[in-house]
Amino acid sequence: MGGFFQRQLAVYVEYHRDPRNTAMHVVGILLLFTGAVLPLTLVKLPLLGFNVSLAVILALPVLIYWLLLDAALGLGILAVSVVLFSVATTIAAQVSTASMWAIFATLVVLGLAAQAIGHKVFEGREASLFTFPSHLLLGPMFVMAKLFIALGFRRDLAAILAPLPANSLSTR
Repeated sequence: MGGFFQRQLAVYVEYHRDPRNTAMHVVGILLLFTGAVLPLTLVKLPLLGFNVSLAVILALPVLIYWLLLDAALGLGILAVSVVLFSVATTIAAQVSTASMWAIFATLVVLGLAAQAIGHKVFEGREASLFTFPSHLLLGPMFVMAKLFIALGFRRDLAAILAPLPANSLSTR
């Protein structure tokens, strides 16, 4: 799926050229993921002899999709997901139900706000999600690709994700 993923990423990156918007997406995606799985960690279901949270069960198809799009980036997201599942599980286990829902709402609102601000303030355009709903699933791949490139990996994606030159005639 490498060619398909690279084509999808090339379209996605046109809406995410400003590094400040990318930073807002890192924050937003981490907050949204943690918030979204927080209440789901409380529901445990038996699976193959283990009690597995509903959060993990519902996230599995998306995690598999990311692994199929790009194995290395998918593994990176899987590793981060394990950490975020652990954080959400710990929070849910330590607070009251009312507090958990308040934290859920706060994380989701802050995550959405970070991304909206990134697009409006730094890109000067609407989020790509409104034009391309599939971009909801590309955000984490984009952020992980940026991290891999910053660490010196994935030069094949560096050209696709390169920021525009300062003297560019961008339509921002």
